[in-house]
Amino acid sequence: MTIAVRPASVFADVRTLVGPKSPGANVCWCLSYRIPSKLNNELRGPARGEYVAELCRNDPPPGVLAYDGDEPVGWAAVAPRSDTSFASSRKIPYVDDLPVWSLWCIRVRPGHRKRGISHALIAGAVEFARSHGAPAIEAYPLDNGDAKVDLTMAYAGIRKNFERAGFTHAADTTSVLAGHPRVLMRLDLR
Repeated sequence: MTIAVRPASVFADVRTLVGPKSPGANVCWCLSYRIPSKLNNELRGPARGEYVAELCRNDPPPGVLAYDGDEPVGWAAVAPRSDTSFASSRKIPYVDDLPVWSLWCIRVRPGHRKRGISHALIAGAVEFARSHGAPAIEAYPLDNGDAKVDLTMAYAGIRKNFERAGFTHAADTTSVLAGHPRVLMRLDLR
């Protein structure tokens, strides 16, 4: 298996990873941290997918996708922090004034887990941010130690995976997800 990570510019592939089974469903579409909460609450059903389709046409697109051959098997959301709700978060602190990018969601399709795809997605997101001039990239993973994490809530990633990718602990947060504290991890890209 060879995993390739590419920009998420093909909407059909993004829909495969983060879209609902039913087009009218109000699932996240990985918009919760990307857009203001008022807009997030206003977008209902198919309008959510239409919004993501527009993001896929933008430069840069909304993240990266992992492919096994031609099959999309993983997703990572990555964008400038200033373009996300993390820019105004009371729970995720600022470390400094660098115009960092945020990596906040990693999703691997069922049937493809435990194959290193999340590691490939983190590396791909780092390269994506670097190629767009990011001086640093941050993530806000769970600090779960060796405790099990509910896969539904593991989208933020786990600290060990980011440490393995070269990220270092930059700050504690007051954010808790699935009963685990989240930490701010950072990788300098300069």
